[in-house]
Amino acid sequence: MISVVWFRGHDLRLTDNEALCAGAELGPVIPLYVHVPADDGAWPLGGAAAWWLQQSLGDLDVQLRTRGSRLILRTAEHTVDALLAVVRETGAQAVFSHRRSEPAATAVEATVARMLTDHGVQFVLSDAHTLVPMGALRTGAGTPYRVFTPFWRSLLARGEPDEPVAEPQLPPVAQWPTSQPLAELALQPKVDWAIGLRERWQPGEEGATQALRSFCAAVGDYEEQRNRPDLEGTSSLSPHLRFGELSARQAWHAGRGAAGSRAEPWLRQLAWRDFGHHLLHAYPHTAEQPLRPEFAAFPWRHDRMALRRWQRGQTGYPLVDAGMRQLWHTGWMHNRVRMVVASFLVKDLMLPWQEGARWFWDTLVDADLANNTLGWQWAAGCGADAAPYFRVFNPTTQSVKFDPQAEYIRRWVPSLSALPVREAHRPWKAIEECVGYPEPMVDHAEARRTALAAYNGMRT
Repeated sequence: MISVVWFRGHDLRLTDNEALCAGAELGPVIPLYVHVPADDGAWPLGGAAAWWLQQSLGDLDVQLRTRGSRLILRTAEHTVDALLAVVRETGAQAVFSHRRSEPAATAVEATVARMLTDHGVQFVLSDAHTLVPMGALRTGAGTPYRVFTPFWRSLLARGEPDEPVAEPQLPPVAQWPTSQPLAELALQPKVDWAIGLRERWQPGEEGATQALRSFCAAVGDYEEQRNRPDLEGTSSLSPHLRFGELSARQAWHAGRGAAGSRAEPWLRQLAWRDFGHHLLHAYPHTAEQPLRPEFAAFPWRHDRMALRRWQRGQTGYPLVDAGMRQLWHTGWMHNRVRMVVASFLVKDLMLPWQEGARWFWDTLVDADLANNTLGWQWAAGCGADAAPYFRVFNPTTQSVKFDPQAEYIRRWVPSLSALPVREAHRPWKAIEECVGYPEPMVDHAEARRTALAAYNGMRT
């Protein structure tokens, strides 16, 4: 029995791939990726993520070919049209894939399920993108969790996540359907701005495996180092997890095996990732709208010039600017710095969190709608388990605490590299002129008072 395994851009691996295993158990498998930008609804793939997807699809095809298989690529107006076309061409009787949490992707799944069933084709979705199936964890009242700590406790109470499944043997395929060239997907930028991305990353399952192995050698030190952007203390696995070159279960069990209970601070981060997907699945409107409805009336400012300065790392606050420049060059930013730059946008500048979410969506290689939404609503105070409205990160205090020697700042804001440590954190206090570095956009203390007044006014 021939089956189609529908890869969807969040499952680009051969190991711990439940859909691939299910298909291979029945007989020959046709691995298929269908590129339909409209399937992403209001959130078409951002530029940095599209670059990554191109590399990862190419790598997946190479890995399949070394096993006597290949990745079939198709474009179509509607995904179901491409799936049905390949089913007809191959005589496949089943389609296997993995569930996603995004509202547009969920709608596509429903259409595909209905149409394939109408054509007598079996359609099976597996839950392998998260540690536990979406919707499986509920409060005592039967509602989705909106606070992380009880979600985490509930996850732990289930016991360790399922063990990853081994890569299957792929039975030979007698006749392959045609495939479009990868270039026809038009994922690469027309102007080559991805030099920094190529220098920093190795997309694909092999790169993910190497990155996981390297991190597991130090996972026991994660709690002490994770907030330091000047150190290599985080896993940098987020883009590999986003594209499914590595599963959350693989990451969990590798970390647990390497450090036992000392890995738990990092395992909590994997659970936070799950939390974001469970939330988006339960509250699909939150990609665009605040979870807490009272925030719909918040008096956000609209200032294109201020937004532009934030995007380009020209705010006059070194840690904020270092983070935004790191993002622009590498497609990634340290998580502590993500919180600082997000707080600066929504509380110092009082610009809408949706503007920040859109910018991150276009520039992050790990752009993931569930976790991007969770992070920005957390920073703005309008989502689940959000930061308290009165928490306003001081960007200077944060840089002194977490980049004590200003090494991160000096790396990404070279115009400050000659300053002593104290002045590198506060260049406006330097005696000598900082050539090419702007004055602070706002006075943080004054901006904080303005933001707190707006938050308090909304609450009364």
